[in-house]
Amino acid sequence: MTIETKDFTASELLCVMSARALEDGQVVFAGVGIPLLAATLAQRLHAPGVTILFEGGTIGPHVVPGQLPPTTNEQRCTRKANMLVSITEVLLLLQRGYVDVGFMGGAQIDQYGNLNSSFIGSADDPSVRLPGTGGGNDISSLTRMIVAMPQEKRRFVENVDFITSPGYIRGGTSRRDSGLIAGGMYRVVTDLAILGFDEETGRMRVEALHPGVTPEKVQENTGFELIMDSSVGTTELPTEEELAALRHLDPDKIYTA
Repeated sequence: MTIETKDFTASELLCVMSARALEDGQVVFAGVGIPLLAATLAQRLHAPGVTILFEGGTIGPHVVPGQLPPTTNEQRCTRKANMLVSITEVLLLLQRGYVDVGFMGGAQIDQYGNLNSSFIGSADDPSVRLPGTGGGNDISSLTRMIVAMPQEKRRFVENVDFITSPGYIRGGTSRRDSGLIAGGMYRVVTDLAILGFDEETGRMRVEALHPGVTPEKVQENTGFELIMDSSVGTTELPTEEELAALRHLDPDKIYTA
């Protein structure tokens, strides 16, 4: 039985698995979409001590169920927040080392965890223009990164068209050699698997497969060769409690359709 036949959508699976990657007590800089929803889900279930930061300057928000903000700069992000500061001040918290985890999505990711949210194609004549960096470069340069995105060959490419947010750059010691001595890519959570990175080479590897997913399916949906051990484990299915809490937060399936 494949994951498509289960009683949840691929986006709901992605959100639950992403929420599980967060730990109680962490300070999490969350982007819009699945990262925002997953961080809120973790806060309501297993990690009540998570402090969420938004790029717009919100610290410690408590998102109202059924009223998910469309961007992290929207007024709904500020409800019951601990503090509101400027964008500059919230990014300074990154530089001072107060943020544990950066949590974002992306249009493209490559074998070294570099993210592209700038453009597809050439810089002189791009075929697609994307939203751009925002605080993405700051977040990925200074924190331990979790990325949530669907696993598709067009998204998982050997080399991104543009490095908006650096991962392990060219692998090996290239991140540190470039002056980025903190943080680094930790996990990529997809609708097929949990992916990590080899400590020596910086290349992406499979940590666990979701139930019903084969190693072949993961590789087929990736545009480069993944590191994959023959004894790779399997994640646990979303529980009824997790799905109920998720659907309470997002009853209209704004992020989880």
